[in-house]
Amino acid sequence: MVYESEVRMEIGQKVKVRRLRDRLETGMINKIKQNPVGTVCGFKPVDGQAIGVIVRFEQGWSTWFFEDELEAVN
Repeated sequence: MVYESEVRMEIGQKVKVRRLRDRLETGMINKIKQNPVGTVCGFKPVDGQAIGVIVRFEQGWSTWFFEDELEAVN
């Protein structure tokens, strides 16, 4: 189980995608570029010991990001 305290983001927090790694398909990258702000809705283990942050966007879809790809929105 992944615990929220292992990352600096919190569930319900608004975040903006500040950079994208090449693991996403082109269609999803274009959607994110049009509206890069979403809400943290969960966490998942990725790359061995890293924690991925799951972000839900206003359009109703979600995907995960490494924490360094996101920044908090006030």
